[in-house]
Amino acid sequence: MEIRYASNPEDAKGYTTERIRSEFLIDQLFIPGQMKMVYSHLDRIIVGGVMPTQEGIKLDGVDTLKTDYFLQRREIGIVNIGSTGTVIVDGENYTVKTHDCLYIGLGKKEINFYSEDASQPAKFYLVSTTAHKEYPIQQIAISEINPKYLGENQSSNKRTLYQIIHENGIKSCQLMLGITRLDACNMWNTMPAHHHDRRTEVYLYFDLAEDARVFHLMGQPSDTRHIVVKSEQAVLSPSWSIHSGVGTSNYSFIWAMAGENYTFDDMDFVTFDEMK
Repeated sequence: MEIRYASNPEDAKGYTTERIRSEFLIDQLFIPGQMKMVYSHLDRIIVGGVMPTQEGIKLDGVDTLKTDYFLQRREIGIVNIGSTGTVIVDGENYTVKTHDCLYIGLGKKEINFYSEDASQPAKFYLVSTTAHKEYPIQQIAISEINPKYLGENQSSNKRTLYQIIHENGIKSCQLMLGITRLDACNMWNTMPAHHHDRRTEVYLYFDLAEDARVFHLMGQPSDTRHIVVKSEQAVLSPSWSIHSGVGTSNYSFIWAMAGENYTFDDMDFVTFDEMK
């Protein structure tokens, strides 16, 4: 498991492009037949990708966590952005189709991932946070979620928001997670910008063509930076950083948050006059 340490916003102002990418970009999450995990000291959030092929892959990482099993003091949200797969939790099977979400709470001991078809593997995106109590396993298909339609074509930000793990949806200790899809010919997300002084947020961008890119904006509002992102790459956003982006085409992204406040609308909004 790769370790990423927290950063000070004043120090980050002096980062080169290479340093910014090494600190905040997770550039390869989905490797055939492997599990990739990143432990961030930003709110102790773990981000991972699992891409089973011929064999199953077991959720591991206890050497880093110093626990008997992964979810001994944690919870996890899983979204499949590949083809259909199966997650086996303590012997019980859960079929997870494309864009389905599976939440597994504190205390579950053995989790294994499988693809239905090795030639078209599942791609399980994982986000794990610390937990203080057990919530039941819950599964939901994206078709079962009541979407929110936001934005407009005039602002190039017409999009559909799916809130999945949150205070009025799948219950968790502190993890919040959802999916946003931009309509065709719309490229901007989370603009006007905001940040969360009490939470870390992670964006996983996906559904981009191979030659398409997203220019992810980050940094303090008065001192912004950007990271050029490909499909299936993720960006860690500290509490002091905005998290916004514009693409060369429309795209989708999974947003996940961890931290002190569990209220979805807890945002520190930024006006365009504040941005530089």
